[in-house]
Amino acid sequence: MPRRARIIGAGVAVAAAVVAVAVYSIPSSAGTVSFKDVGFSFPEEGMATVEFNVDKSEGSTAACAVQVLNESYAIVGWKTVVLGPEVPETSTQNISVRIDSPAVTGGVNTCWIVPEDEA
Repeated sequence: MPRRARIIGAGVAVAAAVVAVAVYSIPSSAGTVSFKDVGFSFPEEGMATVEFNVDKSEGSTAACAVQVLNESYAIVGWKTVVLGPEVPETSTQNISVRIDSPAVTGGVNTCWIVPEDEA
């Protein structure tokens, strides 16, 4: 390949890399959400309480899937919790989940931002 073609090819590759980095570093207009498990308890038979912290974008609606597992790591309780725009950006949630058999742990499976047209 001639030297000029290699220089042009390298320039195109660098430009494409810069565009890709720019696209991925721009925050999504849908917002962001993160979570951290704090603890769990079993206050009564058939119930579990899961405590977790949530950080979400201001004014956004987030949903979190909370799960409770047995000793084989099978799901014995599940609840989806919706945190609307009125919930502060940083909050601690205590969620009660009905369980159908003895459990050993509980926590958040995942959280996501709910699109505005679905909120």
